[in-house]
This record gives sequence, structure tokens and C-alpha cells, in this order.
Amino acid sequence: MDTPPKYSIVLPAYNEASNIAPMTERLMAVCEALDGPFEIIWVNDGSTDQSSALLDDMTDANTRVRALHFSRNFGHMAALCAGLEAAHATHAVVTMDADGQHPPERIPDMVAAWHNGADIVQMVRAEDPRLSAGKRLTSHWFYALFNLLADTNVPQGAADFRLLDRQVVDALNNLPERVRFMRGLVHWVGFEQTQLTFAQDDRIAGNTKYSLWRMITLALNGITSFSVRPLRLAFVLTLLVLAVVAVYSVYVLLAMVTGKYLTPGWASTMFIILLLGAAQLLVIGIASEYLARMYVEQKQRPVYIIRKKPRQEDPPSESH
Repeated sequence: MDTPPKYSIVLPAYNEASNIAPMTERLMAVCEALDGPFEIIWVNDGSTDQSSALLDDMTDANTRVRALHFSRNFGHMAALCAGLEAAHATHAVVTMDADGQHPPERIPDMVAAWHNGADIVQMVRAEDPRLSAGKRLTSHWFYALFNLLADTNVPQGAADFRLLDRQVVDALNNLPERVRFMRGLVHWVGFEQTQLTFAQDDRIAGNTKYSLWRMITLALNGITSFSVRPLRLAFVLTLLVLAVVAVYSVYVLLAMVTGKYLTPGWASTMFIILLLGAAQLLVIGIASEYLARMYVEQKQRPVYIIRKKPRQEDPPSESH
């Protein structure tokens, strides 16, 4: 492309051969109406179907479509990160799924919210009666637990369907950590954020690639990436156990003094066990606190991020 794109659309894809052409067609129709040039970036996450060949043919035929091919399946989060790092957009990047459940027709609404001053436009799924009760319940539990434990809040139903201002993309790309939970990081970096609700569409074709194990792994990565509270909980539990040990020690002393219900050697044995147990728990509690600090430091996240002055954005075209 001779002119740098104003907008980049990033779509991670794993074995989505049946969805690539229809999604690209819909995106082209929507993005043609935007107020500036655009590019569509497909991130092929080690697909084993015909996705690679289809994407190569598509990029040869259309200079506004680009494709990145992973050497193997590295996962959805890695594909999102690669797409953000490869985006040439001068103004904003949109991330979305490749299966059609994130409707491209909502992109103009996201751009309009961005024009109104939002640096991050987060799309949030509306309540979907088609989802099973188990799926809705586990999703609710995850976001509730994450927001309880983490140092940032993620809206219930937040999807990887969002628009990010260029300065937000740069901030995310500069984060040094390797294991990334993008739904949390996007909200951790701050900036002006707004939310829009969308109705999730059916998949165009194929089946979801998010197995139960992948969802559990995502949840664990999200919680451990943003919270040291489980480590702090170990220290709190240590203090509670020490309190119980102190009370029980008083009981042992009283039993020893009064001579009631004592087996020879019982008092000394209990004191040794309680003393060693309390010492071990105390050491574990202190170690967990230092481990929490090491955990925070090794991620090397910046202490703060400076937001640029409000952008001087060209007004939207009359068609908007």
C-alpha cells in the first residue's frame, strides 16, 4: 500500500478456511465506508487446513490484505499480540475473531465512539439465550473471580472485539511480559475507555476452537497474571493457623499443670510438633510475601504510562 493505513483490522485464525473468504468480503464492504485507508491482517495460528493457501492467494490478489503465518499453533493470545505488533495503522486497530461471531458491521459504531474521544472501545456481549446455562454460569464465575482477585476490572462479557487507539497499541506492544492475558492488559493500561454492546452472531462455519482445557488455561493465565492475592492468602492463612496453634499451646500448658488426661511425654511431644509447625508456617508465609514481590517485579510492567495530549482528529466524512 502506497498510503499508510489509518485503520488495521486484526483477525487471529486457526483452521478457519471456511470463514476466511466470507469474513474478508464482509470486512472489505464495511471498511470501504470508513474515513480513511485500511488494512486487514490475518494471523494464521499454525492452521492445518487450507487456511495458509487461501490467505496467500488472497494477499496476492489484494494489497489491502496481509497474512502472518505461525510455524505452529501458539494460541489465540499470541496471535493477537503478533497482529498488534504487525499493524501499520496510523490511528486505530480493531481486533476481532475470524468466525463471524463478532459482526464487522459494528466497526463503524466503534470508529464513531473513537471519534468521540474514546481510546479503547470495548465490545461487550449481550446476554445470549442460546448459550447453555453451564456456559453462562462459568463465564459469570470467571469474571466475578477475576475482578475480585485482580488489580484491574474486566467487564462481564468482554470479548476480544475492540478498537484500540494507536497510542494504546504502542503501550501494549511495549509491555515486556511473555504470557499475556489481553483482556486484562487492555484495561490495565488505562486511557479513555467506553463500552458498546453487541449481539453475538452464529459462526459462519466450523466449530469453536476453544476447548474446556483452553478456557481453563485462559482463566488461570488471567488470574495469575493480574493478582498476587492468592500468595497473600497463604500468608493470611499462616497467621490464622498460628493463632490456633497459640490457643492449643495454652491448652497443652493447662493440661500439663493440672495433670489431667496426660500420657507421659505427651506435653513435650505436642510442644515440639506445634513449635516446628508454627516455625514452618511462618517461614512459608514470609516467603510467599517475598515471592509475591518477585512475581510483580519479574513482569517488568512499566510503573506508569503517560497518555498523549488529546489527538487533533480530522472530522468524520459526511457519510458518517
